[in-house]
Amino acid sequence: MDLQDQLKKLFPEHTPEETPKVEPSNVWLQDDPIICKYEKRKGKPTTIIEGYNGATEDFKILAKELKTKLSVGGSFKDDKIIIQGDYRDKIMEILKEKGFTVKRVGG
Repeated sequence: MDLQDQLKKLFPEHTPEETPKVEPSNVWLQDDPIICKYEKRKGKPTTIIEGYNGATEDFKILAKELKTKLSVGGSFKDDKIIIQGDYRDKIMEILKEKGFTVKRVGG
């Protein structure tokens, strides 16, 4: 007897909810690569993403998606996404999955 059967016996009237499907974001893709670089600010590592040519609202949406997927803090200032910590490899993978070309700078 697996866990699903045990739960059905304990809660017969419960119907499991469907998980919501994640829709692909409508972020404008560009020809030039996005620059992903590493810096230390006040002794702490930060990852900076810059070089996006689309609308700033799309870049803010992208920043929010990156922060939630990585579960880290960050901000959006001066057309740059600033992520706390060194997450260049993970960010580059996420952006490549979305269809962006990414250039790694520094280290």
